Amino acid sequence: MSTKYDVIVIGSGPAGYVAAIRAAQLGLKTACIEKWKDKGGKGINGGTCLNVGCIPSKALLDSSHKFHDAREHFSIHGITTNDVNIDVPSMLERKNAIVKQMANGVAGLFKANKVTPLYGTGKLLAGRRVQLTANDGTEQILEAENVILASGSLPVNIPVAPLDSDVIVDSTGALEFQEVPERLGVIGAGVIGLELGSVWGRLGSKVVLLEAMELFLSIMDQQVAKESNKILAKQGLDIRLGCRVTGSEIKQENGKKVVEVTYTDKDGNEAKEVFDKLIVCVGRRPYTDGLLAEDSGVKLDERGFIYVNDLCSTSAPGVWAVGDVVRGPMLAHKGSEEGVMVTERIAGQKTVMNYDIIPNVIYTHPEIAAVGRTEEQLKADGEPYNVGVFPFVAIGRAVAANEQDGMVKMIAHAETDRILGCHIVGPSAADLVQQVAIAMEFGSTAEDIGMTVFGHPTLSEAVREAALAVAGHAIHIPNRKKRK
Repeated sequence: MSTKYDVIVIGSGPAGYVAAIRAAQLGLKTACIEKWKDKGGKGINGGTCLNVGCIPSKALLDSSHKFHDAREHFSIHGITTNDVNIDVPSMLERKNAIVKQMANGVAGLFKANKVTPLYGTGKLLAGRRVQLTANDGTEQILEAENVILASGSLPVNIPVAPLDSDVIVDSTGALEFQEVPERLGVIGAGVIGLELGSVWGRLGSKVVLLEAMELFLSIMDQQVAKESNKILAKQGLDIRLGCRVTGSEIKQENGKKVVEVTYTDKDGNEAKEVFDKLIVCVGRRPYTDGLLAEDSGVKLDERGFIYVNDLCSTSAPGVWAVGDVVRGPMLAHKGSEEGVMVTERIAGQKTVMNYDIIPNVIYTHPEIAAVGRTEEQLKADGEPYNVGVFPFVAIGRAVAANEQDGMVKMIAHAETDRILGCHIVGPSAADLVQQVAIAMEFGSTAEDIGMTVFGHPTLSEAVREAALAVAGHAIHIPNRKKRK
């Protein structure tokens, strides 16, 4: 006899666990299936983001930034430090403790909201039935009125650099280096590559990033991308654009394993580089392996994502999909909000999601953040717009904190002045861009932000000044002529 639920969620990452909690809050009998296990073999919630993604990488980014700050920048404040060292195993212990704390937090939220956690793998069968294969190997069939697929994504592997779990690793393996590699190669200078390269670069690695694209951060506004490239290069990251890796070979050097990478540079010339460690960060793919029975009724699109409509409904009645496994940016917060939308619609509400206002953040230092459309997109669409740019070097709070690199770029419609996008590289960019996301959700104009009183001295003043600069009214820099 099968067990029945109102909602079964497969996956307990940010999309899945938020969907499960919201469904339970709405009075729906809910279960959430998760296949992740801790090192002791016990089921653990949080999916990729919490266990080997967003949370552990940010823990290492924070630790490495503090080390780099103490070693390189404390003296400007009159603080003298001697023999600043990094204990990598202790840093990893802190990271693991944070992951455990957050995973236990999800478990606590499940208990408080009466979500039933199930540990193992879930496979969708026909008729909204789910085959659960528990971690101990036992199987059972579950039934639901609605099933939400939130199985997430996996790193993309490439044949020219096969993983060996030691020298050549993916983003997961890069979180577990037991010592700082002297020479670190990174294939891919996207979000993950830049963040992981930053971690180990701050700790002392000589980092080379090989990026196939000729444009740096092509998804970002290019004015901000170019400024970011300059800042990161100044920090020591060797970002080589237009470089395609064609092969890799594990070799011995001074009694230890290294990897020799062969690639063609932007001019088409073949080159080689030897690294102590190589991280493959060329993107992620939707994780649908073993998720769908042939008769599940759920279709995949041409790229392997689960096909859904604008409301995240799949081709099978009563089956929904959210997060990295469906179209759109692979962002934890995007998946979480899709989970909320779906469960509220299951409960009879008419919730929709505004996909035009989803912030995107790269947690380098300084951070790079964006919301809305880029200048390149607006040009391509023929949309009339005005731009305001304001540098952090003109913000007293930023200078006082020795965080004056970067800028805020505000874009508004030339006729209505409605904010179309905001792009930031600079201190606390992730938090500053959220201010603009809120303003955009309410249909604000650049003038609205310019008329708002901001506290002084704050980093947020850069957002207001960029908004004022849209109309040529910035106070603390000379204004450029207004775009015609």
